[in-house]
Formats: sequence, structure tokens, C-alpha cells
Amino acid sequence: MTVYPFVVRFGSVAITGYGIMMMVAFLAAGWLFARRLSEQGTDPGIAWDCVVAAVLGGLAGAKVYYAVLMADWGSLLSRGGLVWYGGFLGGSLAVLGLLWWRRQSALAMGDAMAPALAAGYVLGRIGCFLVGDDYGRPTDLPWGMAFPQGSPPTTAGTMQALFGIPVPAGVTPEQVLAVHPTQLYEAALAFALFVVLWRLRATRRGTGWLLGLWFLYSGIARLLVEVFRAKDDRFFGPFTLAQAISLLVAAAGLALMARAGKAAPRSAG
Repeated sequence: MTVYPFVVRFGSVAITGYGIMMMVAFLAAGWLFARRLSEQGTDPGIAWDCVVAAVLGGLAGAKVYYAVLMADWGSLLSRGGLVWYGGFLGGSLAVLGLLWWRRQSALAMGDAMAPALAAGYVLGRIGCFLVGDDYGRPTDLPWGMAFPQGSPPTTAGTMQALFGIPVPAGVTPEQVLAVHPTQLYEAALAFALFVVLWRLRATRRGTGWLLGLWFLYSGIARLLVEVFRAKDDRFFGPFTLAQAISLLVAAAGLALMARAGKAAPRSAG
């Protein structure tokens, strides 16, 4: 299957599928978070304040992380160059600062926020798919997808030059290859997590348990999907930087769940 970027044009202004889905992701996550706070009898306006903080902090963190990773400070002023983990770190710091200022429990709010985080990630990864970004390694599986105008295109030359992936002899650098649609792999895993978290949202476990579950599952899912990713940040054999961070995220989730098991539950607010 061949996939081309989804772009909506208004004269000289182009809006990509990624931009549209990111907007939808923040709105959907904010709505779910606000609904959960309303269920708990907490001011739902806090959810939308968190969305604004997450957008601003996330964009800043994603850009800075990319600039540091690629040693390209000029990318701070470019349209592209966004890294999810950088965005997550920047957005988290901004939201934590807001919650501290509003005198809210970060862990209790995190439990209320966990299903929304999973849902937002689903939509964000679909956005990556719509622009042909964050795809996987070449594959001959039936569901392999080619991105001839991806970021970058899935050509044999790209696989060799940017990702160090060998291609079969006789394949020209211009030939477009089918790859693992890892964006959809992650979206499917995140959707399954959303369903679980939403059903468990009223659980009476200790404060931070749901947030810990989100950390644990998300870290493991990213760790597995990275096996199929076309990456240029492998620093220990096939092990990528994202996998190293994923292990830390999963470990943090386990620690939160263990801590929550010894504490009484507490509602947000």
C-alpha cells in the first residue's frame, strides 16, 4: 500500500494531517480529562489550563530535545524537528508547574489524566502516519506501507544513508520500499491502553496507581515497537535511545504502582 501525505491547503497556507491530529489530540484529551474531573466533583477548568500548559511546554520541549539530539540549533526556528519524548518532558514540567501553582495533587491529577494521555497519544500517532513520519524498517509483510513523500521518503537510499539499513543487491537508491507502519502499531497499543484505563478510572487503588500503569504500559509498548522502527539513534547494537528512555519510563511506572499499593486512594482536587 502506498500512502501520501494528507495536506489541506488554503491558498499559500498548508495544514498537514499531523497538525490537524495534534490539535484534535489535545482537544480530545482535554475533554476526557475534564469529564473525569467532573465525575470526581473537581473544577473541570483545571483540565483546560493543563492543556494550554502541555501545548506550550510540549512544543518547547520537543524542539529543544531535537536540537540537542541532532546538534542543530537552527532547527529551533524551523517548522519540523519535533521529538515525542522531548515534548512529553517539556509538557510534563509545564503541567507540574501549573498544578503546583494551583495547589493540586500531581499524582491524583495524574490518575484522572491517565486515560486522556493514552487517547491523545493514539491521535498523535495517527497524525505521524498521515505525514509519513516515524515509520519502520523495510518489510515484505502484507500490511507493509510505502511513503514515497514521507519525512523522509522510504527509498532504498534513505534506508542506507540515514538509518544504516542494508537493502537487497540490485535495488536502486530511488526505489521506494514498503516498511512497517509502526505509527499504527503504537496507535493500536495506545488505544488498548486507553480502553483499560477508562474502565479502571474509578478504581479505589492508591493515588498514582493509574498513572503508574500508564507509564509502565507506555514504556513497554514503545520498547517493543522500537524493534521495528527505522532509527538513526542506535547506540548499543540494535538498542536505541528511545528504548533506553522507555525502560526508565516503565521503571517509573512500576515504582508509582508499588508506592500506590501502600497508600489510600485520593481524588483529584
